Formats: sequence, C-alpha cells, structure tokens
Amino acid sequence: MPGYQLVSLPNENVPNFQRRTVYCPAGKKVLGGGAEARGNDAILVGSFPTDDGTGWTGLGRQTTTDTVAISVFAICADA
Repeated sequence: MPGYQLVSLPNENVPNFQRRTVYCPAGKKVLGGGAEARGNDAILVGSFPTDDGTGWTGLGRQTTTDTVAISVFAICADA
C-alpha cells in the first residue's frame, strides 16, 4: 500500500464519553483504525472514522469513575 503509516494517540485519561481523534498526516486518508478503553471498569463506546476520512475517533466510559483512559489508532495511506 503506497504511503502506509500507522499513527496513534497515546493513552490519556479524559472525561467519560469525550471523543479522542487521531488524524492521518497531510495527503493521507484513513483505511481503518481502532481504539482501546483502559481501566478495570472501562467500556469502549465507539470506534469509527472521521466524516472526512482523515482520521479515527474513539470514546469510552468507566462505570465507577468520571474519567476513562482512551488510546486511538489509525491506519493511513496515500490518498
């Protein structure tokens, strides 16, 4: 795949249901991606491409706290 590149947004605690988005470098589009919710009671609520196809979004929640740790990954290639 020309210009294949994996980009990631490191794990970070954010408020429950806050979206985190990682974007492909300029001139590339997202082919796929994923997200991870970390914590004992973490639940991944969503993992999907951005509307314009340039990144990937993840969101989650914890059942016992107001914050959740979220990591997001995108597989990118030349547009």
